[in-house]
Amino acid sequence: MSAAVELPGYSLLYSGKVRELYAPIDPSTGGVSQDQLLLVASDRISAFDYILDSEIPDKGKVLTQLSLWWFEQLTDIIPNHVISTEVPDAVAGRAVLVQHLEMVPVECIGRAYLTGSGLAEYRQSSSVCGVPLPAGLTDGSLLPTPIFTPSTKAPIGEHDQPMTFSEVEAQIGMPVAAHVRDLTIAILKRGNEIAADRGILLADTKVEFGFDRSRPDADGNPTIVLADEVLTPDSSRFWPAARWQPGRAQDSYDKQFVRDWLTSAASGWDRSSGETPPALPGDIIEATRSKYIEAYEALTGRAFA
Repeated sequence: MSAAVELPGYSLLYSGKVRELYAPIDPSTGGVSQDQLLLVASDRISAFDYILDSEIPDKGKVLTQLSLWWFEQLTDIIPNHVISTEVPDAVAGRAVLVQHLEMVPVECIGRAYLTGSGLAEYRQSSSVCGVPLPAGLTDGSLLPTPIFTPSTKAPIGEHDQPMTFSEVEAQIGMPVAAHVRDLTIAILKRGNEIAADRGILLADTKVEFGFDRSRPDADGNPTIVLADEVLTPDSSRFWPAARWQPGRAQDSYDKQFVRDWLTSAASGWDRSSGETPPALPGDIIEATRSKYIEAYEALTGRAFA
């Protein structure tokens, strides 16, 4: 697994599953910025809350460039945290200078189709995160309407846990809970509107929000800002519309490809063992890279450089 890059003029604050956060250093005082961050996307990949030993070449650039494209498509729905794409050469193409925000401490997830952990929960309770769903749904079913299915933000190595909307309200308060729910669904819907024109279904997505206290709204509350990444193959499930077939696992543009290999007999890994997953073989690494680039090019209409 790659180590964080040393960047002159920046102080490393945090290294996460797939990203590093740096703070610019003020050359006149030597102090670190309190209101700006350099967000750097690595080529690391995580699955089932483990950081894998293998990396996916160009993944950091794909995620960064795709997020920047999506931010532009969402500006009428919500402001974002981007300040500048002028970054050090060592991280060019995979880093963005952003606002330092106080993050909403909830994973905000929207689902338009039923799959993954949502499907597992539905099979047990006929609901997802306390949202009751009709009988007879199967893997890949289109939901009657998109739903908000938040989860906890677990530390690295621990698993996020589903939350009900009432639990979100209790943690962050009613106005903010309702606002991030509505924003999550609006982003999911916009994403699906745009993806549909490109022959792609957006099954579900996870989005991150932060508070900008320097820009209070009309009621004096801090503005909620879209942060981190958005509508990428790491944070979302994208399916080719032409091959969508409820009742089975769907073909995918995202890291479900990696998850499927890890849970197959070929990997030799038992997810319930508590052991770290194995390294990915070369063909899986290359196929995953191709999937990420294919998703970028299909969604943006741009060639990946």
